[in-house]
Amino acid sequence: MPEITSLCVYCGSSKGRDRIYMEAARELGYAAAARGIRIVFGGGRVGLMGELADAALSAQGDVLGIIPRHLMEFEVGHNNLTDLRVVESMHERKLEMFRESDAFCILPGGFGTLDETFEMITWGQLGLHAKPLGLLNVNAFWVPLIQMLEHQVEEGFIKHHDLKRCFVAESVGDFFTQIETTVVPSSDLEAKWS
Repeated sequence: MPEITSLCVYCGSSKGRDRIYMEAARELGYAAAARGIRIVFGGGRVGLMGELADAALSAQGDVLGIIPRHLMEFEVGHNNLTDLRVVESMHERKLEMFRESDAFCILPGGFGTLDETFEMITWGQLGLHAKPLGLLNVNAFWVPLIQMLEHQVEEGFIKHHDLKRCFVAESVGDFFTQIETTVVPSSDLEAKWS
């Protein structure tokens, strides 16, 4: 497993109902900075994105934000980052975040977080990358999604092998332990359609 020097974090531009989500975002930011791992995220100053970035920066961490021009106002682009890149589209944002990262951490979030997460899982399934991806299961947030994925396996739409493309961590410490030891399954396109 190659060393993780840059971690892409997908998370909400909202804070959620429970403070535990903000606390987890902050803890992840502090922990990444303490390990010398750069945070790559969506570039917003609001919600969990802002909590994550501010925590990493306060711990002298390196933070790269990538935000589409049309979201600079809505997500309130974070102008105090190590580096803020303004791109022209959501597609460009996702590609840049992918290119700049060695691994992915998924905090709670909404539609955008799910979109980004499933795109990276799908790219892995298609053999476009072998970067580890973990769901940080704060407050059991991801349990319904995990159950849905298991249902899709049972119904024959996902191979059990491909569920291993994403691991589940119950704490920030557990996430960093797993990210260092996870072996991402190799892509098997022939098996996908058999």
